[in-house]
Amino acid sequence: MILNRIAREIAASGLLVLGAGGKDGRLVLIGNAGPDMWRYFCAERRDEPNPLDAWTRRSLDRAARTLADDIGPVAVIYPFDGPPYPPFQRWAVTTGAAFPSPIGPLIHPVYGLWHAYRGAYRLAEAIDVPPPSETSPCDACADRPCLSACPVDAFVGGHYDVPACVAHIDRVAGADCLDQGCRARRACPVGRAYIQEPAQARFHMDHFRAANRLP
Repeated sequence: MILNRIAREIAASGLLVLGAGGKDGRLVLIGNAGPDMWRYFCAERRDEPNPLDAWTRRSLDRAARTLADDIGPVAVIYPFDGPPYPPFQRWAVTTGAAFPSPIGPLIHPVYGLWHAYRGAYRLAEAIDVPPPSETSPCDACADRPCLSACPVDAFVGGHYDVPACVAHIDRVAGADCLDQGCRARRACPVGRAYIQEPAQARFHMDHFRAANRLP
Protein backbone atom coordinates (compact mmCIF):
# COMPACT_ATOMS: atom_id res chain seq x y z
CA MET A 1 0.00 0.00 0.00
CA ILE A 2 1.37 3.41 -0.98
CA LEU A 3 0.55 5.04 2.35
CA ASN A 4 2.52 2.38 4.19
CA ARG A 5 5.49 2.93 1.88
CA ILE A 6 5.40 6.66 2.54
CA ALA A 7 5.06 6.11 6.29
CA ARG A 8 8.12 3.86 6.35
CA GLU A 9 10.22 6.37 4.43
CA ILE A 10 9.40 9.43 6.52
CA ALA A 11 9.74 7.47 9.78
CA ALA A 12 13.49 7.75 9.18
CA SER A 13 13.07 11.39 10.25
CA GLY A 14 10.59 10.75 13.05
CA LEU A 15 7.66 11.94 10.93
CA LEU A 16 4.17 10.49 10.47
CA VAL A 17 1.37 10.29 7.94
CA LEU A 18 -1.37 12.37 9.59
CA GLY A 19 -4.05 12.11 6.93
CA ALA A 20 -4.62 11.40 3.29
CA GLY A 21 -7.14 11.80 0.51
CA GLY A 22 -8.55 15.27 -0.11
CA LYS A 23 -10.82 16.28 -2.96
CA ASP A 24 -8.76 14.52 -5.60
CA GLY A 25 -7.47 11.66 -3.44
CA ARG A 26 -3.83 12.56 -4.09
CA LEU A 27 -2.86 14.41 -0.92
CA VAL A 28 -0.83 12.93 1.96
CA LEU A 29 -0.46 15.09 5.07
CA ILE A 30 2.81 14.67 6.96
CA GLY A 31 3.72 15.87 10.41
CA ASN A 32 4.85 14.88 13.87
CA ALA A 33 3.52 13.93 17.27
CA GLY A 34 5.43 13.42 20.49
CA PRO A 35 9.21 13.69 20.77
CA ASP A 36 10.37 11.46 17.88
CA MET A 37 10.78 14.17 15.27
CA TRP A 38 12.33 16.49 17.84
CA ARG A 39 15.15 14.03 18.52
CA TYR A 40 15.98 13.65 14.83
CA PHE A 41 15.87 17.41 14.38
CA CYS A 42 18.22 18.02 17.31
CA ALA A 43 20.72 15.48 15.95
CA GLU A 44 20.73 17.05 12.46
CA ARG A 45 20.08 20.70 13.27
CA ARG A 46 22.19 23.34 11.53
CA ASP A 47 22.96 26.92 12.48
CA GLU A 48 20.63 28.65 10.03
CA PRO A 49 17.53 30.85 9.98
CA ASN A 50 14.30 28.99 10.78
CA PRO A 51 16.16 25.76 11.55
CA LEU A 52 13.08 23.54 11.94
CA ASP A 53 11.59 24.64 8.61
CA ALA A 54 14.94 24.14 6.89
CA TRP A 55 15.39 20.69 8.42
CA THR A 56 11.84 19.76 7.42
CA ARG A 57 12.47 20.78 3.83
CA ARG A 58 15.66 18.72 3.63
CA SER A 59 14.01 15.68 5.20
CA LEU A 60 10.83 15.65 3.12
CA ASP A 61 12.58 16.55 -0.14
CA ARG A 62 15.02 13.71 0.41
CA ALA A 63 12.25 11.22 1.16
CA ALA A 64 10.25 12.41 -1.87
CA ARG A 65 13.18 11.72 -4.20
CA THR A 66 13.50 8.19 -2.83
CA LEU A 67 9.77 7.56 -3.00
CA ALA A 68 9.56 8.74 -6.60
CA ASP A 69 11.51 5.67 -7.69
CA ASP A 70 8.74 3.45 -6.28
CA ILE A 71 5.48 5.39 -6.58
CA GLY A 72 6.07 7.99 -9.27
CA PRO A 73 6.38 11.79 -9.06
CA VAL A 74 5.92 13.34 -5.63
CA ALA A 75 5.32 17.08 -5.29
CA VAL A 76 6.15 18.52 -1.86
CA ILE A 77 4.07 21.28 -0.27
CA TYR A 78 5.12 23.18 2.86
CA PRO A 79 2.94 25.18 5.27
CA PHE A 80 5.60 27.87 5.57
CA ASP A 81 5.84 28.58 1.82
CA GLY A 82 3.90 31.78 1.20
CA PRO A 83 2.06 34.02 1.23
CA PRO A 84 -0.36 32.76 0.17
CA TYR A 85 0.08 29.82 2.52
CA PRO A 86 -1.35 26.38 1.71
CA PRO A 87 -4.53 25.64 3.73
CA PHE A 88 -3.19 22.77 5.81
CA GLN A 89 -5.80 23.13 8.54
CA ARG A 90 -8.64 22.96 6.02
CA TRP A 91 -7.01 19.99 4.31
CA ALA A 92 -6.77 18.15 7.62
CA VAL A 93 -10.46 18.66 8.34
CA THR A 94 -11.42 17.72 4.78
CA THR A 95 -9.52 14.43 4.97
CA GLY A 96 -11.12 13.61 8.33
CA ALA A 97 -7.70 13.56 9.96
CA ALA A 98 -8.54 16.09 12.65
CA PHE A 99 -11.31 18.21 14.13
CA PRO A 100 -11.61 21.74 15.56
CA SER A 101 -11.06 21.83 19.31
CA PRO A 102 -12.65 24.20 21.86
CA ILE A 103 -9.38 26.14 22.14
CA GLY A 104 -8.67 26.43 18.42
CA PRO A 105 -5.91 24.00 17.38
CA LEU A 106 -7.09 20.90 15.57
CA ILE A 107 -7.39 17.75 17.65
CA HIS A 108 -6.39 14.34 16.31
CA PRO A 109 -8.25 11.23 17.54
CA VAL A 110 -4.96 9.55 18.52
CA TYR A 111 -2.41 12.34 19.01
CA GLY A 112 -4.75 14.88 20.59
CA LEU A 113 -3.44 18.45 20.49
CA TRP A 114 0.17 17.25 20.24
CA HIS A 115 0.49 16.93 16.48
CA ALA A 116 1.63 19.42 13.84
CA TYR A 117 1.67 19.46 10.05
CA ARG A 118 5.15 19.83 8.55
CA GLY A 119 4.38 19.23 4.90
CA ALA A 120 2.32 17.32 2.37
CA TYR A 121 2.95 15.13 -0.63
CA ARG A 122 0.78 15.47 -3.69
CA LEU A 123 0.96 12.28 -5.71
CA ALA A 124 0.49 11.77 -9.41
CA GLU A 125 -2.57 9.57 -8.95
CA ALA A 126 -5.31 9.05 -6.37
CA ILE A 127 -4.64 6.39 -3.77
CA ASP A 128 -6.78 4.20 -1.55
CA VAL A 129 -7.05 5.63 1.95
CA PRO A 130 -8.67 4.32 5.15
CA PRO A 131 -12.13 5.71 5.89
CA PRO A 132 -11.86 8.93 7.91
CA SER A 133 -13.02 9.22 11.48
CA GLU A 134 -16.42 10.88 11.74
CA THR A 135 -16.39 11.65 15.46
CA SER A 136 -14.27 14.23 17.24
CA PRO A 137 -12.81 13.10 20.57
CA CYS A 138 -14.10 16.39 21.98
CA ASP A 139 -17.69 15.19 21.51
CA ALA A 140 -17.31 12.74 24.39
CA CYS A 141 -15.47 15.18 26.66
CA ALA A 142 -18.05 16.66 29.00
CA ASP A 143 -15.64 18.49 31.34
CA ARG A 144 -13.54 20.19 28.63
CA PRO A 145 -10.65 20.97 31.01
CA CYS A 146 -8.79 22.76 28.23
CA LEU A 147 -11.16 25.73 28.57
CA SER A 148 -10.48 26.32 32.26
CA ALA A 149 -6.77 25.45 32.54
CA CYS A 150 -5.33 28.68 31.14
CA PRO A 151 -4.05 30.89 34.00
CA VAL A 152 -5.04 34.08 32.14
CA ASP A 153 -8.35 32.82 30.70
CA ALA A 154 -7.07 33.27 27.15
CA PHE A 155 -9.81 31.02 25.75
CA VAL A 156 -12.84 32.51 27.50
CA GLY A 157 -15.52 33.87 25.20
CA GLY A 158 -14.90 31.56 22.27
CA HIS A 159 -11.76 33.22 20.94
CA TYR A 160 -8.02 32.99 21.65
CA ASP A 161 -6.63 36.10 23.35
CA VAL A 162 -3.11 35.94 21.94
CA PRO A 163 -1.88 39.22 23.55
CA ALA A 164 -2.93 37.97 27.00
CA CYS A 165 -1.11 34.69 26.42
CA VAL A 166 2.09 36.37 25.22
CA ALA A 167 2.05 38.86 28.09
CA HIS A 168 1.72 35.97 30.54
CA ILE A 169 4.64 33.93 29.23
CA ASP A 170 6.74 37.12 29.21
CA ARG A 171 6.37 37.29 33.00
CA VAL A 172 7.89 35.14 35.73
CA ALA A 173 4.41 33.82 36.52
CA GLY A 174 4.27 32.33 33.02
CA ALA A 175 7.38 30.17 33.40
CA ASP A 176 5.37 26.94 33.59
CA CYS A 177 3.65 27.60 30.25
CA LEU A 178 6.88 28.78 28.67
CA ASP A 179 8.99 25.84 29.82
CA GLN A 180 6.44 23.01 29.64
CA GLY A 181 4.08 24.16 26.89
CA CYS A 182 0.56 25.56 26.89
CA ARG A 183 -1.28 24.57 30.06
CA ALA A 184 -4.60 24.37 28.22
CA ARG A 185 -3.16 21.87 25.75
CA ARG A 186 -1.66 19.86 28.60
CA ALA A 187 -5.07 19.65 30.26
CA CYS A 188 -6.55 17.72 27.33
CA PRO A 189 -6.93 14.00 28.16
CA VAL A 190 -6.49 12.88 24.53
CA GLY A 191 -3.04 11.86 23.29
CA ARG A 192 -1.23 12.43 26.56
CA ALA A 193 1.47 9.94 25.55
CA TYR A 194 2.54 12.46 22.90
CA ILE A 195 3.07 15.52 25.10
CA GLN A 196 6.22 17.36 24.08
CA GLU A 197 9.46 17.10 26.00
CA PRO A 198 10.39 20.28 27.93
CA ALA A 199 13.12 21.36 25.51
CA GLN A 200 10.79 20.80 22.57
CA ALA A 201 7.98 22.74 24.25
CA ARG A 202 10.32 25.63 25.07
CA PHE A 203 11.56 25.79 21.48
CA HIS A 204 8.03 26.16 20.14
CA MET A 205 6.91 28.54 22.88
CA ASP A 206 9.92 30.79 22.26
CA HIS A 207 9.05 30.85 18.57
CA PHE A 208 5.41 31.64 19.35
CA ARG A 209 6.38 34.42 21.74
CA ALA A 210 8.79 36.02 19.28
CA ALA A 211 6.26 35.87 16.44
CA ASN A 212 3.43 37.41 18.48
CA ARG A 213 5.14 39.84 20.88
CA LEU A 214 3.86 43.38 20.51
CA PRO A 215 6.40 46.06 19.49
